[in-house]
Amino acid sequence: MKLRGFLVLVTLTGALQAISVVAAAQRPPGAAQQAGPPPFVSTIFGDNMVLQRNKPGAIWGWSDPGDHVKVEIAGHTATAVAGVDRRWQAKIDPPAAGGPYTMTITGDQTVELHNVLVGDIWLCGGQSNMQFALRQAQTGAEDAKAADLPQIRFFTVGQRSAYHPVNTVFGSWNVVTPETAGRVSAVAFYFARRVQQETHIPIGLIVDAVGGTPAESWTSIAALRPLHDFDVPIAETERIAAKDTGPEYGNFVMHWYDDYDIGMKEHWAAPNYDDSSWKQVTIPGGFAELGVPDTPALVYFRKEFDVPDPVPTGRNMVLLGIIEKMDTVYINGQEIGGSSWVENPRQYFIRPGMLKPGKNVITIRVLKTLPNGGFMSKPEDLRMTIGDKTIPLAGSWKAKIAVDARPPQALPIRYENWPVMPGVLYNGMLAPLAPLSITGALWYQGEQNSDRGYQYRKVLTAMIGDWRNLFQQSNLPFYIVQLPAYQPRSATPTDDDWSDTRESQAVVAETVPNTCLAVTIDTGDPNTIHPTNKEPAGDRVARCALANYYGDKKIVFQGPTLAKVERRKGEIRLKFAHADGGLVTKGGDKLGEFSIAGDDQKFVWATARIEGDTVIVSSPDVPNPKEVRYAWQSNPEATLFNGAGLPAGPFRTDHWKLETESARPY
Repeated sequence: MKLRGFLVLVTLTGALQAISVVAAAQRPPGAAQQAGPPPFVSTIFGDNMVLQRNKPGAIWGWSDPGDHVKVEIAGHTATAVAGVDRRWQAKIDPPAAGGPYTMTITGDQTVELHNVLVGDIWLCGGQSNMQFALRQAQTGAEDAKAADLPQIRFFTVGQRSAYHPVNTVFGSWNVVTPETAGRVSAVAFYFARRVQQETHIPIGLIVDAVGGTPAESWTSIAALRPLHDFDVPIAETERIAAKDTGPEYGNFVMHWYDDYDIGMKEHWAAPNYDDSSWKQVTIPGGFAELGVPDTPALVYFRKEFDVPDPVPTGRNMVLLGIIEKMDTVYINGQEIGGSSWVENPRQYFIRPGMLKPGKNVITIRVLKTLPNGGFMSKPEDLRMTIGDKTIPLAGSWKAKIAVDARPPQALPIRYENWPVMPGVLYNGMLAPLAPLSITGALWYQGEQNSDRGYQYRKVLTAMIGDWRNLFQQSNLPFYIVQLPAYQPRSATPTDDDWSDTRESQAVVAETVPNTCLAVTIDTGDPNTIHPTNKEPAGDRVARCALANYYGDKKIVFQGPTLAKVERRKGEIRLKFAHADGGLVTKGGDKLGEFSIAGDDQKFVWATARIEGDTVIVSSPDVPNPKEVRYAWQSNPEATLFNGAGLPAGPFRTDHWKLETESARPY
């Protein structure tokens, strides 16, 4: 079973409702460029902030060269002088954990930061499942109402792609209250709530996550270059960056549009554009009439439709079914959504004020790459809903080719219209945080890397080292949330890319010092990549921190882990470590999901039984078993737990080639 790297919602309006992330147009053009001189005090510092305890903390900003700057908090002081580059940086020993304190920064200007706590700062990174807000979580509404937690603070870093490291981030510190808690990352919230309740230490959360993004976007090009897996995108990224003009989209396809799309240059989506010379076509379809039935092409489709007076309010939507490869939709010249997301159907909300009484124009730009691409759904699946009225969109349209993309015409090397370029989120959202003193990092990501899941172990290892180097903490704790269950369950033993990705996550946690894996295979949702049950993930990374960083030896932080394999006649005996409270079956009426294979490498379902801290696996169909796999599919029946209630992670005893082992990004 082959799974792709399923992504997050990338429409401008949050259309698929999976998660409230805007990524198709990430920011206004040029927003990643420095607008004017950087501030006297870096934007990562502010009212309600948390200052890292027990280690000297860097405080920095910018002022006139030679300006003498003094930082003071609770009688602790530090000084710095602004250099020729205008940057000043002081390193201050923090006062005792707790607070609140006031920090005063004095130079050519004076800034007071109020309600400052001293505690532990955790950097919470990843893609949409880390970004996923508490208000969207299963019990998030109730948990937010009860979240009067002044000892927990959060800073959500604004999305920003950059082709060179920037100075500052967008965002502000917030106290966790019933009014603010709904906005914080759910996983980060559940982590912080447990850690703070058990340690009584103030906790600061810096949420640095963007939906649909791969690990290489969060890693510097310098750290990726030695891998040589990213030579092609690195070269293209550096070519684009060298232009030093225009928006820093952080993806390849938007730059391709800027270079080649004459429809964008000539405003073909404008409501008053004269399309009288365009060809009449029928959709679904349309490409054959334009002479590009089987070849890559970028085509604009335009159609007029009527809207009553007054304009109906409510959920006015455009529904386009399945589209290959990428679509962008405009109403009266205003973009309402655009996606190359692999999840279909495409659905876009029409924002209030975009429609007008009488004649309106809808324009759809489609980049087709496959012979059967473009509009791929039945005619009845293409429609618009305006109030209680349905307007069919199948049928006659005006159309024109913007780019005939047959060779030798260049195509973008990737089609995502959100940040995927190597290094761009490292530059825009991580580099400006350094050299902040922090406690550690939580990481929930992997979905976007799953189509090359085996390679992920290399990328993640490089990224962890890169972050530790950036924050000048060589042994920075780094705790990984393993991917949960997803997709329909396979009725037969299989290999898929999510299994390969989970193994890579486990390998990294086993081989990279001071890391920990939070297994979540017993959670998830087969129908959505954004499961709402986020508390287990937060709780389990909290266990990692409490046991490994805070030294609470009573905390069980791992489920059963394979320690020894004994191959016997007709069966395989698996011995487990971390069987705290004994091995148990949970979540099913039998122990599953084990498969077994002989030398032919053909896995079949096996019978498994618990004996003490071992599991005996066998099958009458495999008289001479050689290898075992457990929970080895995207959505397995994972029922092996320890008495402390933690699940065993997926594993295999074989070293046979995996599905994604030969996959490369380019």
